[in-house]
Amino acid sequence: MSYRSTPRYKTTNWHAYNHALKQRGSLTAWLDTDMQWAAQPSGKRGRQQIYSDAAIQACLTLKVLFGLPLRQTTGFMESLLALSGLSWSVPDFSTLSRRQNTLNVAIPYRAKEGLHLLS
Repeated sequence: MSYRSTPRYKTTNWHAYNHALKQRGSLTAWLDTDMQWAAQPSGKRGRQQIYSDAAIQACLTLKVLFGLPLRQTTGFMESLLALSGLSWSVPDFSTLSRRQNTLNVAIPYRAKEGLHLLS
């Protein structure tokens, strides 16, 4: 019985190879301080929304991108805001769950290149 030999590749440029492997774990997040995080008053009766659609979209995009449950998404977003030095509050998991059903913005799915969450 003969076995197929797997092809062997020889790495000759170790510096570029190591750099490429390190780039796989790179995460850069920019949060615009001019972003409308809080919702504008709707002028309707009842309780007003606290968070804008852009804030909900940012949280839900991170949820889809990293495959996180809603509670872990809120923790991840809190840590990103803390690292950015922003004192914004983060929507809790029940707010995200409720608003994701009525959100009018399409949430992008995993991109192969860099992903700009909000523009």
